[in-house]
Amino acid sequence: MGAVFLALVVLVAALWLGAAIGETAIPLEVVAKTVANRLWDAGYPLEPIDEGIVWSYRLSRAVVAACCGASLALSGVVLQSLLRNPLADPYILGISAGASTGAVGVAILGLGAGLLTLPMGAFLGALVAFALVSLLAAKAGKGTAAIILAGVAGSQLFNALTSFIVTKAATAEQARGIMFWLLGNLSGVRWPDAWLAIPAALFGLAVCLWHARSLDAFTFGAESAASLGISVRRTYLTLVGISAMMTAVMVSIVGSIGFVGLVIPHAARMLVGIRHGVLLPAAALIGAAFMIVADILSRILIPGQVLPIGVITALIGAPAFALILGQRRGRA
Repeated sequence: MGAVFLALVVLVAALWLGAAIGETAIPLEVVAKTVANRLWDAGYPLEPIDEGIVWSYRLSRAVVAACCGASLALSGVVLQSLLRNPLADPYILGISAGASTGAVGVAILGLGAGLLTLPMGAFLGALVAFALVSLLAAKAGKGTAAIILAGVAGSQLFNALTSFIVTKAATAEQARGIMFWLLGNLSGVRWPDAWLAIPAALFGLAVCLWHARSLDAFTFGAESAASLGISVRRTYLTLVGISAMMTAVMVSIVGSIGFVGLVIPHAARMLVGIRHGVLLPAAALIGAAFMIVADILSRILIPGQVLPIGVITALIGAPAFALILGQRRGRA
């Protein structure tokens, strides 16, 4: 539990820094006073511009980044445990791509005739993508490689569908905005987005923790889980559904972001072990802090320009995953 507490401290520090660092540096004291004024009406005298930047722009952005990182990390832990595959994550298995297609379909094509919201469209797209990937994997045969190969194929299919929709139906302005959004974009995030992201992340964490012992059993295979009296089918559908929900909500807000759900679960296992009662909160906290740091880097690496956050996660995540694989191979 010491590692979980340390991760919580790091997350709070990351949120604080995320609200302070940017093109205009704001003292950490001003950030603390802004939060005190907004939450407890402390009455500290502050510059309205500084207070507005901290509360309305940077802090909401940091909170959504934290929810996104936590949700993707949780989804990665769940999928890797259920499928017993260290390469499983929402991005590789096509869930993110399917969610992107669903969100773009609602936004541009008006699918659902106004009855579907953007998150709901993303959720349905994520479920369709995972169902297709599972069907392809079943046809390809058993084995850890089958689900990954099916995921790669599914990702390419839904990415192509998204590109086709954008090219065919979007205006030039819509196309530019969506292409930037698909790489991961937190620039337009505000508190209404946070009020959607926070419940989704907390609910997902609660459901995953409720099934922590089941996930421990799935580590040894579905047969072992069934022998312990666990309803394999119900647990599988519940956890895949909650993973798809978390991924879809975050994709609908910030776009498709890779490597978080792949790398963070491995890093968390190295720190706290494989017991899911500890692994799940640790992965959520580490993922949240990682995304905030990535967002800070996206704002300061190039002066006057904001990089897509998916670029930052890939630049950090790819070498980190290579290092983790090297250490795992050295232990084998």
